Amino acid sequence: MKKIAIIISGCGVFDGAEIHETVLTMLHIEQLGAQYQCFAPDQTQHHVINHLTGEEQQDSRNILIEAARIARGDIHDLATLNVDEFDALVVPGGFGVAKNLSDFAFRGSDSKILDTFKEACQSFSTQKKPIAYLCIAPALIGHIHPSGTVATIGNDTDTATAAEALGIKHVACSATNIVVDSQNKVVSTPAYMLANSISEASHGIAKAIQQLIDMT
Repeated sequence: MKKIAIIISGCGVFDGAEIHETVLTMLHIEQLGAQYQCFAPDQTQHHVINHLTGEEQQDSRNILIEAARIARGDIHDLATLNVDEFDALVVPGGFGVAKNLSDFAFRGSDSKILDTFKEACQSFSTQKKPIAYLCIAPALIGHIHPSGTVATIGNDTDTATAAEALGIKHVACSATNIVVDSQNKVVSTPAYMLANSISEASHGIAKAIQQLIDMT
């Protein structure tokens, strides 16, 4: 049975992982007969957003503890991820990717990414194990994979331009489709960068997970 690692960047679209994307990732992995294990960095998230009002709260939260809400407690510190134990990796989206796993939300093409996140992704890449990046996560591909790696964040011009400046070759894509770089074993889909419903997001994520497993 294939075993897939999932890196979660918190809990909630505006300051952590996109919950629908993360749960759909788990669901499609399981429905395709594979297993998953969740990981998240054990550190303080950038800030906390009230998801009802959209306003920033004067609060401090831990990414791993917040991500444990989605994983129902079955989650480990990202620093403990042993690539040898897994066949592939998935990185769901949400602003946590651009705020907690990196500072892409604030610095764009001048951004940096979290060392433990970069090391984990590069270890999968070095071992020729496929990685699926969802939603905004493909914007970080240039930090991890060779320049010219083909990927998508949908069709947002500003985000695509910043991602291209970091090294990807961007391809416009609908929410229900995927972009595959077979040479670098990278799969990407826009998910909620474009999706207008959970069904649309699910359609693209299902294709991404199927492709990911086919590439293992």
